[in-house]
Amino acid sequence: MKFVISREALIKPLQLVAGVVERRQTLPVLSNILLVAEGDQLSMTGTDLEVELVGRVQLDEPAEAGSITVPARKLMDICKSLPDTAQIELTLTGQKMVIKAGRSRFTLSTLPAAEFPNVEDSPESFELNVLQSQLRHLIDQTGFSMAQQDVRYYLNGMLLEISENSLRAVSTDGHRLATSVAEVDTNGPTNSQFIVPRKGILELARLLQSGDDQVKLVVGANHLRAHAGDYTFTSKLVDGKFPDYQRVIPQGGDKFVLGTRQELRQVFSRIAILSNEKYRGVRLSLTNGYLQVMANNPEQEEAEETVAVDYEGDTLEIGFNVNYLLDVLSIVSSEVVRFTLSDSNSSALIEGLDDANSIYVVMPMRM
Repeated sequence: MKFVISREALIKPLQLVAGVVERRQTLPVLSNILLVAEGDQLSMTGTDLEVELVGRVQLDEPAEAGSITVPARKLMDICKSLPDTAQIELTLTGQKMVIKAGRSRFTLSTLPAAEFPNVEDSPESFELNVLQSQLRHLIDQTGFSMAQQDVRYYLNGMLLEISENSLRAVSTDGHRLATSVAEVDTNGPTNSQFIVPRKGILELARLLQSGDDQVKLVVGANHLRAHAGDYTFTSKLVDGKFPDYQRVIPQGGDKFVLGTRQELRQVFSRIAILSNEKYRGVRLSLTNGYLQVMANNPEQEEAEETVAVDYEGDTLEIGFNVNYLLDVLSIVSSEVVRFTLSDSNSSALIEGLDDANSIYVVMPMRM
């Protein structure tokens, strides 16, 4: 096996594929990526048995065909350290991979390609074509609410729901919820739901571009496969039932607060400095035309600030984790945001004034 490739052509797909590989592995071969050279194409595969990414690169001249696995992190670090204009020659000599570029020479250990695991296939249920930019937007709008290492394992990921001509993303960690929807052409079964694990969502987001290119999603019984340009991404699905998110979205709130997103974000950021480091609580006090934000901590330190908002109604005091509010205000694209509230024990519904496709729910906290 032998091929020559420019650093410029190799570095981006190598970084994406190596990003899937976990640093700590039970199987030595999972620290490696699979290289397969055939004709004028090189394919690279990385996996952790939950997600798998295959990247393909066109070679300038035909390769001596072959396949082998090499340490992902070391190969990436070597390539990153070489000059931008370097031409890299990789040659399999016995059980070693020899890498040459200019006057540099590296020898890496290898493991046989036969030892490299495949993420097993499941029968295809249906497929869906969607713009990469649309899917990336859905993930960006909702990904921050995914749980991390929650015992309710079905929360450690994102629900994708396909209904007639729409694709919806939903995530929640039990304290807040984010959902966003996009119009797509659905040619498969509608009213279908599946949960993609957290790592699968994060790796898929890294892959997606912002242009008008499409990504083809192929959904199986327990796998999601995405074909995007020169990449094929596969993730296992979470085997579990996602909570009924519709029941979590508060209905019938009668108190509406309109505020400037950037101004509210700055106020919450300042007040957060003196909030309790563990619980991150801030108290919001609403009166006609004004919102007062207050925080204190066990050191008896206090912060308060009043900001003008569009609000008419009864006085209301309610507490929130300030980080949850800041996360929403960081992601909403509208310049004006609307909070819909009912009382101090009910969740807040937050949405951008000119974006009806994304809504956010934040549970209150006792202060």
